[in-house]
Amino acid sequence: MTVREISLVPDEVLRRKAHPVKKFDDTLQALIDDMVDTMRDAPGVGLAAPQVGISERVIVVEYAEPKEVKDSEEPEVVEPKLYVLVNPEIKRKSQETILGIEGCLSVPNLVGEVDRSLSVTVKGQNRYGQPLRIKAGGWLARIFQHEIDHLDGILYTDRAEQVWVPEEPVEDKV
Repeated sequence: MTVREISLVPDEVLRRKAHPVKKFDDTLQALIDDMVDTMRDAPGVGLAAPQVGISERVIVVEYAEPKEVKDSEEPEVVEPKLYVLVNPEIKRKSQETILGIEGCLSVPNLVGEVDRSLSVTVKGQNRYGQPLRIKAGGWLARIFQHEIDHLDGILYTDRAEQVWVPEEPVEDKV
């Protein structure tokens, strides 16, 4: 496993529509492992194959949904869950949207306010080609939308209502 170099704007690979994956072979498995290592090293909560220079429809996401706790309880430590999606597509989006601040590993030192669907249903395949379907809400839904946009050559800055340099570093970059 290797940490790969992250493609930065204006690299043209970030603007191409990525190709569907057809072969679930050792090369794909190595790419996925490298993407997970790269995402964690960056650190980020999501990464799409074009962000490491590979124009294929693969994303990795690692996020821990916060647990709601009562005022008297200590916050519970939640382990992040790793999602690997090959050939993902959004099958359903809620009509309800919410503005949120996003950053991106491929667009360093900027953040933007983006309107995204509050919940999504994503269909795709796991790393071995088996079908999967994920229903996500909140921040996880935002991450999936952001990463799948990368597969279509869309950056969050294309959707942002405004973009700016943050005063403090952004923790959860997608």
